[in-house]
Amino acid sequence: MKYNEQELKALVDKVIEAVKSGNAEGDIPVGISNRHIHLSREDVETLFGKGYQLTKLKDLSQPGQYACKEVLTIVGPSMRAIEGVRVLGPERKRSQVEISRTDSFTLKVKPPVRESGDIAGSAPVTIIGPKGIVTLSEGCIIANRHIHMSEDEGRAFGVRDGEYVDVQMNGERRSMFYDVQIRVHKDFRLEMHIDTDDANAAGVGNGFKGKLIKR
Repeated sequence: MKYNEQELKALVDKVIEAVKSGNAEGDIPVGISNRHIHLSREDVETLFGKGYQLTKLKDLSQPGQYACKEVLTIVGPSMRAIEGVRVLGPERKRSQVEISRTDSFTLKVKPPVRESGDIAGSAPVTIIGPKGIVTLSEGCIIANRHIHMSEDEGRAFGVRDGEYVDVQMNGERRSMFYDVQIRVHKDFRLEMHIDTDDANAAGVGNGFKGKLIKR
């Protein structure tokens, strides 16, 4: 069936309104986030040497974010280590380590569940590099479940930055994820981020689509 311009616009508006409806569900692509490290410029130089520049390995789903070739070792108070933890770029103002709850049992740390960047009062962790060691008195967290959206996508789904929604996962182990934070920015691309524990519990992998359910 062919539509003229006016009919096509009406159809698009109808779809958007359906998504905005509290009863509507929208498909959200899922990305699985493994443990990783964000580093400040100062800590890059401590770990790798003065003037060192991180090496991009590949771009990530969110524009401007990328995985680096560099991997490091993290150590908790028990002195048990997890090796090969990937560094993500670009550099940040403060270093941060994101792990899963399972990782916390290995490291014997008690990280809070937080939005990325909210590290005040979070768990301590030590990072070991080829040229030095950085001990963070705070900076280890478990990232909260969240959905990245562009401004247009936020309007289409009828949600705002900082709002919380639920997401249904019809994977191998049907699950409902509650309290999923919406993050809206003009440069974001639609994707829900969960960690490996959540992904394994629900039996889903990268590229799986969850159903956004407004409250």
